[in-house]
Amino acid sequence: MIQKKLLIFFVIFFSITFNSFSLEPDIFVQSTVNRASKLLGENISKDEKIKKLKTIAKETVDIRGIGFYTLGKKRKSLNEDEKKRYTALFEEYFLKSFSSRLAEYTNPEIDVRNKDKLNENYTIVNSILKATDERPEIKIDWRIYTKNPDNPLIRDLIIEGLSLARTQKEEFASVLNSNNDDIEALFKVLKEFSQN
Repeated sequence: MIQKKLLIFFVIFFSITFNSFSLEPDIFVQSTVNRASKLLGENISKDEKIKKLKTIAKETVDIRGIGFYTLGKKRKSLNEDEKKRYTALFEEYFLKSFSSRLAEYTNPEIDVRNKDKLNENYTIVNSILKATDERPEIKIDWRIYTKNPDNPLIRDLIIEGLSLARTQKEEFASVLNSNNDDIEALFKVLKEFSQN
């Protein structure tokens, strides 16, 4: 079941495109989903889709913020060099992990329903992934980072109650716990994944 939710996440997370003109978070999500669906439906190669999806992600997703969140308490003990290495490795890992899978899909239909402003920094946008013959309707909540209202960024997706950032955090914690909390072990995992 988790694998199915993760697969849906791959579709949703990259169903976005750069569009940051002081948009309200709900409008940002709906407009970016609509525009990216068009990209995914284009008659271009998978490699070209992956390239464009990576560009979109760099512009609209807070990859650095997600990366340090998923590192958990370990981030506090890293020196500056280790932080730089982790940031670079996590970005490569993140972009490859999601863009290569998403490139297989076309035109996910998402309807934004409402939003809940938590504070000046975060708004939760509620949406629905429309049902098809292959899948039921799916509830998706977007955690949008709005500290800079001119540049809203996606920090997390919660699919049917499952936080994808939290899931990633638990996976990284497992790697560290299995290797005496050695950050080099996590670096190795991230690097090997990106190079394969």
